[in-house]
Amino acid sequence: MPFAAHRSEASAAIRTDLGAIFVSLELSQSKWLITSLSPGGGEKMSKHAVATGDVTGMLALFGELNRKAEARTGERFPIIVIQEAGLDGFWIHRVLEAEGIESHVVDPASIATSRRRRRAKTDRIDGEALVRALLAHQRGEPRVCAMVRVPTPEEEDRRRLSRERQALTNERIRHVNRIKGLLFSQGVSGYEPLRRDRRVRLEECKTGDGRMLPAHLKAQIGRELDRLELLLEQIKAVEAARDAMLAATQVVSPAPTMLLTLKGIGPEFAAVLWSEGLSRHFDNRRQVAAYAGLAPTPWQSGSVDHDQGVSKSGNPRLRTTLIQMAWLWVRHQSHAALTLWFRDRVKKNGGRLKKTTIVALARKLLVALWKYVNAGVVIEGAVIKTA
Repeated sequence: MPFAAHRSEASAAIRTDLGAIFVSLELSQSKWLITSLSPGGGEKMSKHAVATGDVTGMLALFGELNRKAEARTGERFPIIVIQEAGLDGFWIHRVLEAEGIESHVVDPASIATSRRRRRAKTDRIDGEALVRALLAHQRGEPRVCAMVRVPTPEEEDRRRLSRERQALTNERIRHVNRIKGLLFSQGVSGYEPLRRDRRVRLEECKTGDGRMLPAHLKAQIGRELDRLELLLEQIKAVEAARDAMLAATQVVSPAPTMLLTLKGIGPEFAAVLWSEGLSRHFDNRRQVAAYAGLAPTPWQSGSVDHDQGVSKSGNPRLRTTLIQMAWLWVRHQSHAALTLWFRDRVKKNGGRLKKTTIVALARKLLVALWKYVNAGVVIEGAVIKTA
């Protein structure tokens, strides 16, 4: 065999003793690409495709892989599967676990990729990269990738109320801005679509040149108000369901009630903090800050050593809520130790870098709240709401 061909074949092989069949799922809306590495198969990866959603076909393929490996080696091997967290959620992971198959869901941003300017990317390449990441993870290599802790169906469903409320609130803002924009183009300002008398005030509006609103414009705004009023009713229904969920959660954990006792934290903040972060288990405060994406990112090379700011690699909803809550914490908890720290830090900076400092306060506040709900450590100087 020519040396070049031998070298190419050797580089394609994975030289390791396999104790299982390693499989990656590259999921898309048209097909599922299944890449596998089996013992006794020349240690080369094989690839098969099934239609999207064809769970039966996928499981049949797993059975065929196992039969071929058993025919080659005389042994039966377990199957270990990896897939990226994404649009498909976690239902495939749950199907695999129900079938007794070991399954892992990986954070796709944690897998190392080529830094070339024009990086080759195909489903085939991605599937092989997932298998290699799974192999390294099973060998115990540290920091090779970050596996996602899959929530239970109950935990996943509990998050939907606060997320739906956020989506409805964003839609409400769009409708309000659209109505104000339509009126402003006619010289009308000061109209508030969220007031209870919005319909009456619309009839009283006049254009900047003294005319009544044109008929078609008024009809368009009326339809916008119809959609806005529907949104307001849906937001009320979601908030009622959220309050009922918080009340029912007291049986499982006192954490939501403990959060609600702190001045500056209302039902929405408590629901987001609990469902998105504090209901999980963390070993230390670094894990807490990293999960919210509030941990600093170092940049160190030779004589250069500085932080690039927060990583923003964690839960974006939790991070956004914490920064909002940090501003309210400074207002409502004016004598708390964390507020005094913030003001002293801003004063030393000459009143500058408030936004940077508020992010640091959000990180400290999250850690303090984690200690408060899990270990009962009272936040120094925090004001408790009166009954």
